[in-house]
Amino acid sequence: MPPRSRRPDPSAPMTMKELKDTLWKAADKLRGSMDASQYKDVILGLVFLKYVSDAFDERREQIRTDLAAEGFREDQIESLLDDVDEYTGHGVFWVPATARWGYLAEHAKGIAASAGQPFQPIGELIDGAMSHVMGANPSLAGTLPRIFNRDSVDQRRLGELVDLFNDTRFRGNGATRARDLLGEVYEYFLGKFAAAEGKRGGEFYTPPGVVRVLVEVLEPYAGRVYDPCCGSGGMFVQTEKFLERHDADTQAIAVYGQEANERTWRMAKMNLAVHGLNANLASRWGDTFARDQHPDVRMDYVLANPPFNIKDWARNEDDPRWVYGVPPAGNANYAWIQHILSKLAPGGSAGVVMANGSMSTTSGGEGEIRARLVEADLVTCMVALPTQLFRSTGIPVCLWFFATDKSAGPRGATDRRGEVLFIDARELGHMVDRAERALSDEDIARIADTFHAWRGTPSAQAADLTYDDVPGFCRSAPVSEIKEAGYALTPGRYVGAAAADEDAEPLEAKIDRLRTELLAAFDESARLEQVVREQVERVHA
Repeated sequence: MPPRSRRPDPSAPMTMKELKDTLWKAADKLRGSMDASQYKDVILGLVFLKYVSDAFDERREQIRTDLAAEGFREDQIESLLDDVDEYTGHGVFWVPATARWGYLAEHAKGIAASAGQPFQPIGELIDGAMSHVMGANPSLAGTLPRIFNRDSVDQRRLGELVDLFNDTRFRGNGATRARDLLGEVYEYFLGKFAAAEGKRGGEFYTPPGVVRVLVEVLEPYAGRVYDPCCGSGGMFVQTEKFLERHDADTQAIAVYGQEANERTWRMAKMNLAVHGLNANLASRWGDTFARDQHPDVRMDYVLANPPFNIKDWARNEDDPRWVYGVPPAGNANYAWIQHILSKLAPGGSAGVVMANGSMSTTSGGEGEIRARLVEADLVTCMVALPTQLFRSTGIPVCLWFFATDKSAGPRGATDRRGEVLFIDARELGHMVDRAERALSDEDIARIADTFHAWRGTPSAQAADLTYDDVPGFCRSAPVSEIKEAGYALTPGRYVGAAAADEDAEPLEAKIDRLRTELLAAFDESARLEQVVREQVERVHA
């Protein structure tokens, strides 16, 4: 049996913290002999299955309510409840009876052997549920994990976890809110897995604070949004959240992505489904450099956190994407940048996470490529971020922002052709523990507001924001000055030092005070030295 709840009122909805902590502790018991990647697939697969079942049940009840209101008899309602189109036509996956969470929860300990049928453990039932859901929904074909009945999965604890998911108060505020909670739990688990896997975790997870800076600067209200190395889909989830925060239409965007790692591609498809996002991640995973899965689509917005400094990549010197120069074989950073620029539609913009070295490197012709990008007036803004934002790497990172049109227009009332905004945000953020720093809402807003004020965007005009250079933090520099600096794009080179606080203490008084303090320190040092000598002599006496 599942453990008895120790909460004061088990019937009350759980707080988000309670929900996350409870599920993580229970899920963590499953690890056993599983490797991290299999463990991750088991847990996230369960969250996904719970989501599709909840969404299905919600739609089923809505159909029942609507038909009853129209005067249908109960027997008529029952016959219409299984019309697949009534679900798929409303963006809900069809879930066969033996794949529904209620069925799995009822058999969390497995199905006993009977009438010549062997015992079926819960893992076998979940594997079957995954197959049934994929079979009923072609868009999920080949996506869901079928690893629950392996010897490495503790069936008793798996059953307890099913019980816990069933009993957890996801439905405290209605089924739609329940799915929002499941989405948050999925994201929470992604973050925990990324932290547990260290550097490898960075392959599929970008800290939400970093993604939010990209989204808040770009403001993707409508159009095609693309990520060429989408990991678990965090860029798209944060885009949806941005639209929700601004009461904008989440259906006004079309999401396109590509991911080279099979497991991560599956994870992304589940993550986006949990968040109700209908994304085109292509029919399978694939290397963006070897084969662009969306070759004929131009994007209004690109958000990306490409893997840093890749040395082994599918390089073709004749690739038409290398408009500004052929990237070196030993580093794909400028290949990513040029691929992203090749995808932008007229008026499009992009935000990209890069290693700091990309801002000033001259290796393998990268300096020449960067010079051409600046001279083509594609770079709008460079942001230096604080250290320790990524658990997966100690490499300092920066943000590059691009735009195909910097003139005055719908994207900004201020003509910024021939200028680049530099923001040095290295002093922002706070430590959440000894290993990781996070950006606060205020930090993110400061960076985004600075950009919008500089560009004169509609949001800046609505908030009456005006731009001024701030020594030590931001400065708008002309391309001519950047050229004189050898086309280096490091913000610290341009923003200068922060203005020193005014010191009201007269110079002579300060010198006298400091001399007195220094002499007092010398005296105290001599006194302590004498005490130590006396103690040492006493020990040897």
